[in-house]
Amino acid sequence: MITAVDTLAAVHDGRCGYNFGAGPAMLPVSVVLELQQELPNYKGSGISILEMNHRSPGFQKIIDQAEQDLRELMLIPDEYAVLFLHGGATLQFAMAPLNLLGSRSSANYTNTGHWSARAMREAGRICSVHVAADAHASGYTDIPPEAQWHADKDAAYLHYTVNETIGGVEFHWQPEAKGMPLVADMTSMILSRPVDVTRHALIYAATQKNLGIAGITLVIVRRDILKDVPVSTPTMLDYREHIRAHSLFNTPPVFAWYVAAKMLTWIKAQGGVAALAECNQHKSAVLYKLLDESGLYSNNVKRSCRSWMNVPFNLIDHKLETVFLQAATAAGFEGLAGHRSVGGLRASLYNAMPEAGVYALADFMREFERAHA
Repeated sequence: MITAVDTLAAVHDGRCGYNFGAGPAMLPVSVVLELQQELPNYKGSGISILEMNHRSPGFQKIIDQAEQDLRELMLIPDEYAVLFLHGGATLQFAMAPLNLLGSRSSANYTNTGHWSARAMREAGRICSVHVAADAHASGYTDIPPEAQWHADKDAAYLHYTVNETIGGVEFHWQPEAKGMPLVADMTSMILSRPVDVTRHALIYAATQKNLGIAGITLVIVRRDILKDVPVSTPTMLDYREHIRAHSLFNTPPVFAWYVAAKMLTWIKAQGGVAALAECNQHKSAVLYKLLDESGLYSNNVKRSCRSWMNVPFNLIDHKLETVFLQAATAAGFEGLAGHRSVGGLRASLYNAMPEAGVYALADFMREFERAHA
């Protein structure tokens, strides 16, 4: 399980707090200690990883191992290219339509919250956006049943945001694209549970949630969908150029890539994605059970689409939320404030969050409720 090594490491490291922030997110303490150990002198090279040339044999080994581990963990077939790029998931909001539209003029999008809406707005600068499903009527607390979706059959692709980091809504199923390419923003749930890569034409995810630190973005793209990229597409926004250059078209974020490689090694050591999924489901269940049984806290997301990764909640008496955050910070629980656009509270339970952290938070929340009932 996740807890054993990292809880022990935390004791030796003197680290006693838990980061429930939505990103940059908590790292496993064992990984942080390894980074610390290797930082001044990477594997006897005499230089820091911060100084390593991105085209050196040493860094090439890191690149190769990271791709190999990712392919193994996600069962990525050879017909898919794996890229590590700049720009965060936000840049992918534009790169996806620029590369996938071909001769078509529209794309299908599902609108399930803040980040899917952001992706739609950016795509709208490039093409016509058809809203195939809209969760507005539920206040973005539910995902419309697929039978109610109305996709444009002539559109270039269907895009969905698997997990809404702010609203705490997650797809626990993969949409049926009905022959058109399926595109997924998996930023805040990548490698938290198994997904069928072969059902998708394009998957992208920034790394600062489950794969390390900010600065690099994972892209998994099926090569055959890149036949009709317009010649007017800027070179840095053309997936084909990055495939040809093996993600080294220009200087990459070397340290972020290195940390992502460490995280992939750590995930394998935990037993892989299936083992993490079991743990993640349990962690979220502990917190949702507390919220459902509470007279002080509330979560409004429909149970069938509650996120395993991000659990937003409120206090019935909103005036107590500031008091709650102050007490939580004093107790060693960081990052529990909700997103600035919605307020409230939120606990993010990414892969690196040990079960011990969730149990500790649950105990704190019960005690706070007893004190303020």
